[in-house]
Amino acid sequence: MTAVLGGCGVVDGIGGSEDVTLRLVAADYGDSAANSSVKYWDTLVDEYEAEHPDVKIDVTVYSWNDVDRKVKEMVDAGHAPDLAQIGAYADYAAKGLLYKAGDLLSIRTQADFVHQLAGAGEVKDVQYGLPFASSTRLLFYNKTLFNKAGLTPPKTWNDLAADAEALKARGVTYPYALPLGPEEAQAETMQWLLSGGGGYTDRVGTYDIDSTENADTLTWLRDELVGKGLTGPVAPGKLDRADAFAAFADGDVGMLNGHPTLMKIATAKGVKVGMVPMPGVDGASDVAMGVADWMMAFRENGHAEQAGDFLDFVYSEKNVLAFSREYDLLPVTNSASEIMSTAQQDADLRPFLKELPLSELYPVGKTSWADVSAHIKQQMGQAVAPGGDPKAVLKRLQGTASAAQGTS
Repeated sequence: MTAVLGGCGVVDGIGGSEDVTLRLVAADYGDSAANSSVKYWDTLVDEYEAEHPDVKIDVTVYSWNDVDRKVKEMVDAGHAPDLAQIGAYADYAAKGLLYKAGDLLSIRTQADFVHQLAGAGEVKDVQYGLPFASSTRLLFYNKTLFNKAGLTPPKTWNDLAADAEALKARGVTYPYALPLGPEEAQAETMQWLLSGGGGYTDRVGTYDIDSTENADTLTWLRDELVGKGLTGPVAPGKLDRADAFAAFADGDVGMLNGHPTLMKIATAKGVKVGMVPMPGVDGASDVAMGVADWMMAFRENGHAEQAGDFLDFVYSEKNVLAFSREYDLLPVTNSASEIMSTAQQDADLRPFLKELPLSELYPVGKTSWADVSAHIKQQMGQAVAPGGDPKAVLKRLQGTASAAQGTS
């Protein structure tokens, strides 16, 4: 999906002044033409251009299936956009192609970013990635199925397994849906690893994928959920997140990890949704999984001043709130988060917002993360399959990550 909202290149204006056109490539967060991100950018750009007649903003919106590839093709061809709002920034930053956040934004805007998100936008302690959208994950459960089975939401792994056993006994198709298929296995995996006291990296940011904690977590999943038939008829390694979400919205899933979009989808289909923090070994997990998408500014065209001014406008409290509310996402700024935490219209997002300060994000500041993530998607389902070897899978992934560590 493409929308050109204004501008036709850099031209000399009347009286010798120079007009500037900024090219922005953005991802589409909508699920139909009615709520396409084209409309969000259209409104925002019209307002900005009315106040800045010497700057035009040319926006192209692509689906998430295409946007990262499109930007890469543009950069490789020597025609980088001025701004890109996509899924990853680290590779471009490592190649020296991006402006630093401090070269673009006002001090007020830069200081307003949520701390965890700003930190995730850094490469070697310098921020290049500007968080644009964020989310956290909670354990979703079907209230109707739980009430019929006389269950309470789980607080520990053993509670979760016991609830899943009870749901299976009542014929629930997916007592716990464990999507470790190629769509987003890295997210489900990370949620579980964090709840087991591990994760993809250690405290200093070095890959620690084959840690004892991670091996113990995957072994528990293999033996206590998958091995006992509590994850449904589709093998976790073949179950994608989208299919798991669809099954939950159809009332066929007792529990699964989800984000705010699932709440909206399931509620629209009449499912009574409950949400609690991810269970841990002995109680609720101390760390939630967070995710973020990124805005970045390329140096190629030299429009730092204009790009920075436009980004200050993009990250204004009003515009951050408008985007977050339109797409059921969490705001990336403290000012917007404070409003959402008390506004009645945002009550459904508060449980996710509460988890954000406790969240840990993917190691997106590493240029190696894209490759490591791809290997996790391919292999993690094998680790928890009956007869699978979690330690062997984690060792292979650690080898992949360590080989790339020196350049990331």
